[in-house]
Amino acid sequence: MKQANRHKRIIELVNQLGYVSTEELVAQMNVSPQTIRRDLNEMAENNLIRRHHGGAAAPSNTENSDYTHRKQFFSQEKNAIAQQVAKLIPNGASVFLDIGTTSEAVALALLSHKNLKVVTNNLNAAHILMKNPDCQITVAGGNLRSDGGLIGEETVRFINQFRLDFGILGISAVDLDGSMLDYDYHEVQVKRALMECSRQVLLVTDHSKFSRNAMVRLGNVKEVNYLFTDTDLPLELQNHLSQSDVIVKICNE
Repeated sequence: MKQANRHKRIIELVNQLGYVSTEELVAQMNVSPQTIRRDLNEMAENNLIRRHHGGAAAPSNTENSDYTHRKQFFSQEKNAIAQQVAKLIPNGASVFLDIGTTSEAVALALLSHKNLKVVTNNLNAAHILMKNPDCQITVAGGNLRSDGGLIGEETVRFINQFRLDFGILGISAVDLDGSMLDYDYHEVQVKRALMECSRQVLLVTDHSKFSRNAMVRLGNVKEVNYLFTDTDLPLELQNHLSQSDVIVKICNE
């Protein structure tokens, strides 16, 4: 198994189980203990896991992974989600693109759309869409983060001036009770403004976000119109949404 695939699987396991031992990982990956230890040390340096003697645990609930490494994980799944989102958005629509690597995948999928009007607090998404000459891009002000995201009171005030057709919403975690969670209070305020300014809210999240923990609550999945993900939802979350109007799209091709 290649290193990138091992890292991806390790993240899945620690998010699902909370902790996984070195011995279990050796058996799962069919590699030597030395290889697993090197993997865990490298991943811990990049805040993808927490290293423990004899194994690994999920990162602290108050931490988010480095942007460069987040972008590498589940890229195929994010692209599949983005393609389905792009099919829902017609030419001539107005769209808000949120912070996050899945939103950036959506930006790529929108490059052939015509007469788009995009508002975003994501400089990476804006840079991608600059390649579409038929796209009008408006970028929010605010405090610029190292991952290209803009947040803060200025960002919220800016977003509140708009009423857009679609809001593409990313999130760091979705609990089994439907709670949408994130790590940064200031980012959550921006996401709330996104939801309030959008006629339809499209939540885009790969399967690694389910049952993951984060500290700041945005709201409940029942508040969005669409949920795009790459695998079937956990049963408890399916039951939670069964009496709601949320349209769930499984994007696995």
